[in-house]
Amino acid sequence: MSTIAERWSQIRARVDAACARAGRAPGEVTIIAVSKTHPVTAVREALAAGATDFGENYAQELAEKRRELPDVRWHYIGRLQRNKAKLVAGQVALVHAVDTVELAQELGKRAAGGTQPVLLSVNLAGETTKGGVTGEQALELARAVATTPGVRLDGLMTMPPPSDDPETSRPVFTALGELRDRIAASIGAPLPVLSMGMSDDFEVAIACGATHVRIGTAIFGARA
Repeated sequence: MSTIAERWSQIRARVDAACARAGRAPGEVTIIAVSKTHPVTAVREALAAGATDFGENYAQELAEKRRELPDVRWHYIGRLQRNKAKLVAGQVALVHAVDTVELAQELGKRAAGGTQPVLLSVNLAGETTKGGVTGEQALELARAVATTPGVRLDGLMTMPPPSDDPETSRPVFTALGELRDRIAASIGAPLPVLSMGMSDDFEVAIACGATHVRIGTAIFGARA
């Protein structure tokens, strides 16, 4: 079985190759190693191998890991309940899944005088099992979040429906980039971040302009 270091090296090489095919510099894409449910020892192994950014889905688990590894660049990538915002605001580089103005306001209040960067979660496929606003609702929410004290709107994120064929994600990724461009033009602010692509489809996401890819299984192996 491959070690975390070996798997990280393979992912790093695949990301670099995908960037080259897309005519992009490797530094344009941040690999977020999704460490949810994996122990701190696994995070340490990935750190030693060269990973710099880590993603967590559960606020309490994030808080516990952050206590042990306070200098890691953490991302919160799951759906966040407002009553857990205090565990996340001001503690992470980026909150990836804001889908209500109320959550943005709570993060802003809890940012301890700083500014919490956030992304809008957009459910472009209309899946009822996933959070996120529709493409039609995204502009209105973006306008509200962009004027919320204590937060900074940096871009959009999405998750396509699961599929055995990575190419089925391409229309969703393309649509997110186009939606980002329309929103940025409308609110008059740059939205540089597109968080999209996971272990099975990140190369397609990079071809479509992803700046952050969220990779868990391909680095850490299957979750227990």
